[in-house]
Amino acid sequence: MSEILEMAKRARAASLELALCPTAKKNAALLKLAGLIRSRAEEIKAANAKDVEAARNLISAPMLERLSLNDKKIAAMAEGVEQVASLGDPVGEIIESSVRPNGMRIDKVRVPIGVIGIVYESRPNVTVDCAALCLKSGNASILRGGSECFQTNSALAEIVAESLSSAGINPASSQMMPTTDRSAFGELLKLDEYVQCIIPRGGEKLIRFVVENSSIPVIKHYKGVCTVYADKSADAGMAESLVVNAKCQRPSVCNAAENLIVHRDAAERLLPVLAAALSKRGVEIRASARCAGILKNAGISFLPASEEDFSTEYSDLIISVDIVDSVADAADFINRYGSAHSDLIITSDPNAAEEFLDKTDSSTVYWNASTRFTDGFEFGFGAEIGISTDKLHARGPMGLKELCSYKYKVYGNGQTRE
Repeated sequence: MSEILEMAKRARAASLELALCPTAKKNAALLKLAGLIRSRAEEIKAANAKDVEAARNLISAPMLERLSLNDKKIAAMAEGVEQVASLGDPVGEIIESSVRPNGMRIDKVRVPIGVIGIVYESRPNVTVDCAALCLKSGNASILRGGSECFQTNSALAEIVAESLSSAGINPASSQMMPTTDRSAFGELLKLDEYVQCIIPRGGEKLIRFVVENSSIPVIKHYKGVCTVYADKSADAGMAESLVVNAKCQRPSVCNAAENLIVHRDAAERLLPVLAAALSKRGVEIRASARCAGILKNAGISFLPASEEDFSTEYSDLIISVDIVDSVADAADFINRYGSAHSDLIITSDPNAAEEFLDKTDSSTVYWNASTRFTDGFEFGFGAEIGISTDKLHARGPMGLKELCSYKYKVYGNGQTRE
């Protein structure tokens, strides 16, 4: 019997225990985890330094940035765990309750999904985030990080296991796959008898591999093609601040802006200002033919944008730029080229804002706030398990409640069906 099958069986058994685990016990494990992350920061950084050195010439600069840990990132990991501990426990919450004419009471009750498999690339914080969220929501987790982060993930997984044991919780509640061999993960994707859900976090290639090879339900987003739309009434100062933040604050992440579109009536006023601010920060601009004359007159360098550029997730300091004729056209642009992730309208017109928010078919839509807030921590969910652009079960940043399903508890006193 394979090691992966045995791991899945242990996880399933642990999940049944964890579903009944008291909140105080789960919180004790989480607080222990946060403390160990802080006290073993040097150990974590040493393991991470090995991964970074080995990956330095093998992965892109944005991916290397995601992989690298420092004191600030480690402190943020610990803080995220503590925030999860401070949140309410969703398990057992009565979502709805009704009494039928025959006297039966039916309670719709939130319950854990069971065993969740998570595959991810580069970011070691995902090991801790996912372990913490799964624990608090009563789910067992099987974690599979990328080969470029194996040393760091292994160190963090050991700390997670120690935290669970210290609180009297089965350490099989959170397990790290002992290999990065793709065939082993492929085996896990077929174990639907023991694993209830798979969540992939990484590039589109990884996510499509999971979807195409899994017999287990997958919650996903393929890519983050996010768009900022500056409407005709947009304030120039606010627009500059939001566009720069959405594109430049951390260009490697999935909620960074990849497209900028401007209303035709504001193009002469806004486009030179926004393009200049981006260029100043080293952003390569790829502009449509409609933008070319305005940018040339403003002395801003750019490359011609192809049709494909507007649906590309650059994850780098590159942005595609176009002009649209209306709010409806902006929404159509996003629904055509975007990835249903996070999209923003900048406007002082509430009617235009509501039209955009209603017509844009994305999991998160913004009015005058950066797309960079699409994150569980920023939404008050604590660490997040991922961002879903699906429409079934969960959508947008996934926190504790999104890691639960529900069941019906029916209370009677002898009722029979006629």
